[in-house]
Order: sequence, then C-alpha cells, then structure tokens
Amino acid sequence: MDNYPLSNKSLEKHYHINGDQFGKQYKEHLSDFKEWDQKEHADQWMLFPDNTGKHLSIDETALSNGELYTIITNKAAKGKKGALVAIIQGTSSENIISILKKIPESIRMTVQEITLDMAGSMNRIVKQSFPKAIKVIDRFHVQKLAYDALQELRIAHRWDAIDEESEAIKEARYRDERYEPFIFDNGDTKKQLLARSRYLLFKSAEKWTVKQQHRARILFAQYPDIKQAYSLTHSLRMIFTNTKDKGIAFTKLAQWYNKVEQAGFKSFRSITNTMHDHYQGILNYFNNRSTNASAESFNAKLKAFRATLRGVRDINFFLYRVAKIYA
Repeated sequence: MDNYPLSNKSLEKHYHINGDQFGKQYKEHLSDFKEWDQKEHADQWMLFPDNTGKHLSIDETALSNGELYTIITNKAAKGKKGALVAIIQGTSSENIISILKKIPESIRMTVQEITLDMAGSMNRIVKQSFPKAIKVIDRFHVQKLAYDALQELRIAHRWDAIDEESEAIKEARYRDERYEPFIFDNGDTKKQLLARSRYLLFKSAEKWTVKQQHRARILFAQYPDIKQAYSLTHSLRMIFTNTKDKGIAFTKLAQWYNKVEQAGFKSFRSITNTMHDHYQGILNYFNNRSTNASAESFNAKLKAFRATLRGVRDINFFLYRVAKIYA
C-alpha cells in the first residue's frame, strides 16, 4: 500500500476483503503510522531535507476542505519517490520561511533553480529560504494572464450582445412583432458566436477544426479588437515556444510590450505591468526552459489520490500515505 496510491475499497474485489476493516487495520497495526516521526505536526508541516535537489518547484494546492498547502518538490524525482521536499499548511510567507529554515542551511544553499508563479509571497519564500537559487517564473502562468485578458474582452462583447438582444426583444414586443435574431452563415447568433468562440481562442489557428476556422473568420470580421488581442496572445506564446536565446527573448518581449501599448487594451496593459515586475524571473525561463509543469503534475496526483479515498477524513494519515509514496 505504500508504493501506490490505492484506496482500501479498490482492494476489496481483488483480495475479497472488507476494505474499511483492512484500512483500519493498516492504520492501527500494519503501518508505522503511530511511530511516524512527523505525525505530531504533519497537518501543519512536513519536511524531507534529503530530497532537496538542485532544481525545485514551489506551488500551492488545496488538500482538504479547501485548505491551501504550499508544496515544494524536487524536479529530478519526476513525481515519484523522493519528489516531496516539503508540504506546509497555508501560504503565509513568514510561516513558510520559518519552517523551511529548519532544513540545514548547507542543504538550502545547494539549490540552484526554483520555478514558481508570480505571487509576491512565493518570491519572498524563495529569496529568504534558498538565497542562491535562480527564480524562474513559470511561462504558463505568464501566458495565462494573456489568455485571461483575451477572454475578458470576449466576455465584455458577449454581455453587450446579450443587452442588445434584450433591447431588441423589448422593441419587438412593443411593436407586437416576433423577434428574429440575425443568424450568421454558420448558424450562430451574435450571442452564440461569442459564447462558442471561447475554446478556439485558447488554441493556435493551425489546430482549429474546420468549424472553428469558419467561426473564427466570422468572429474576427465582427470584432477586429478580438482578432488583435488573439494575435497578441498568440505572439506571446510563440516567443516562449520558439525562442532559445535569452538575449533574443529580451528583444522580442520588448517588441511585444510596444505592440500592447499601441493596441491600447487596458487588460493587456495590466499584464505588461505585472510582467515588468517579474521581468528577470520571466527571462530566466530561457536559461534552461524550466517550467512548473512538474509541480502541477504532482498536485494533480495528490488530488487524484484524494479522490480515490473519496475525501480526506484524517489529514495526518492522508499525509502519512503521501509521505510514504512520494517522500
């Protein structure tokens, strides 16, 4: 049971046992949970200093009842045994720093690189706890800002379309006429066009289906600002995808900023301000092209494990199982 994230129930049909009874026996007698050296504080923090590597990831996830935990993992373990360095309740930088400083300084000084998001608390944690590590802002968090700005523009137009349709319906009723919305040649009304375009705006044009290509042509013809915003989002993605040299990336990002300024989109200007505050960390991506994907994958594994248990009743025992599997 310690090597794989299995639930008690999943063992019933294979071994013809009572899963609940076996789970209780495992917890109380078969495992060393009662003697576990981190049992007393596991729900607050767990540390595994020996798993510290040169390249780490830091992220947060909800483990139980929406409670957030900050998790640090070792990239070299690839989400398997030895991956878990620390799990600490909450996101308070002061508390997390105080816990991480329980790891010997000689070990913390060996960390060369940490991937993280743009939260100010994460930056403080890394700076104070791993002072020699290069901070790398996850490219996908940067791209998500652009996606969110693009979707914000689409949603604003959709609300306008809803209001426009509501007014048209009122006018039709006033004239005692039946309201007939305008329908584009792909079968969408204006409101439907904006609603159904959500997913295609997340994708590169070469990955659109034939129907999505058709819908995109109509959308961009009706809303040139969405077309321009989509172009900005796509060009940012291409900078991260195709650029290998840090110096070239610096130039391309500066050019991208200029395009955003010229476009005049308020939401995109907010992105450039945020990116400016984290410019060096974003550029550090181009050193080794490191991302926080391993941390996101690890979080997904924890959530999947939690799902197999149908929730977490005993957080300490759940974390014990997690430690056995990943630490």
